[in-house]
This record gives sequence, C-alpha cells and structure tokens, in this order.
Amino acid sequence: MAINNLVLASSSPRRIQMMRAKGYEPYIFPAQVDETIPITMGMESAVMYLACKKALWAEQHLPQEQKINSPILVAADTVVYKDRIIGKPADPDQAREILASLRKSAHYVATGVCLLKPELPVRKLFCEITKVFFKDFSQEALEAYINTDEPYDKAGGYAIQGTFGRYVDHIEGDYENVIGFPWSRIEKELASL
Repeated sequence: MAINNLVLASSSPRRIQMMRAKGYEPYIFPAQVDETIPITMGMESAVMYLACKKALWAEQHLPQEQKINSPILVAADTVVYKDRIIGKPADPDQAREILASLRKSAHYVATGVCLLKPELPVRKLFCEITKVFFKDFSQEALEAYINTDEPYDKAGGYAIQGTFGRYVDHIEGDYENVIGFPWSRIEKELASL
C-alpha cells in the first residue's frame, strides 16, 4: 500500500503525529459531526459508532480530487470508562472530578476505528481496549495539572505520554491505544484491505 493514500478524518495532533512517525503523510480532513453518544450505548459500541460516523462524513464530503488516488479513510474516537463513559473535561471542575475518580484505581481506554474506501464496499470497524491503573497522587499535584492546558482536549482529562503519565502505575494492553490510536491493530487491518 502506498503511504500517500491515507485520509485521516481527525485533527488530533496526537493521531497526526503518530501517523507521521510511522512514515505516513495523511491528507488531514477532520470530520464535522455531532459527537453525542446515544445513552443506551456501551463503551465499545459508542467509540465504534462515532468512528464510523466520522468516516462516513469524510467519505461524503471528501473533495473529488482526493478520491482520484483511491484513498483509505481512517477515523477514530476514544473514550475513558470507569462506571460510565468519560469524555473530555469541559472545565477545571470537570477535570478535577474526573481525575479524582481515577485516582488509585483502574479504568479502561477504548478506541473505535473505522477504515473505509470511498465508493467501494470496503469497511473495517473495530475497537481496541486497554486497562490503565493509576497510582495515588496528591490534591496539590491534581490542582497543578488542571491549571495547565493538557487535560482539556483528552478523554479522561489526561495524556499518558504527558506530564500526568507519571501517575500511571501500569497498563494491560496497547500503550498507543491510550494515546488514542491503536497503531499496531490499524496497520494490521490496513494491510488486509
């Protein structure tokens, strides 16, 4: 597969950076969709639903000149789950509440990925789940962290690769999935298209 025929339906700096680090230079085409999750959906269904919704939007709106090279669209969505689906905190109060609830316990990070080829019946939809265990951390450390910009564009309010990663005790599963892009699984699925 050529490395110049991928379309990333995301503006996530982490996903873009990861693809570039793996040798891909995707066309960046962020999906403009409502990310509200139906309340009856569980963690796995929710992230696959949103990834599929993003990919289908990108397929419908992709400029014609981008379709010439028979691209593969890549869309993803990530949530954190502990007793409920946890998205991105909107403000310091939400960030404080989310991170305090994750202290000294385990939670799950689920990423749904949809791969599709426009105008062809080729679709791959899957979910990768990683279990993350947090250490204890002080209230002072929490307050210092929520006063940075880092928590507010990340599911669960933290970046494992960022400054709060020091409070991760260990994980069970794919580290890159916690960043928001399970690259090993994506690469395997891309190879089978």
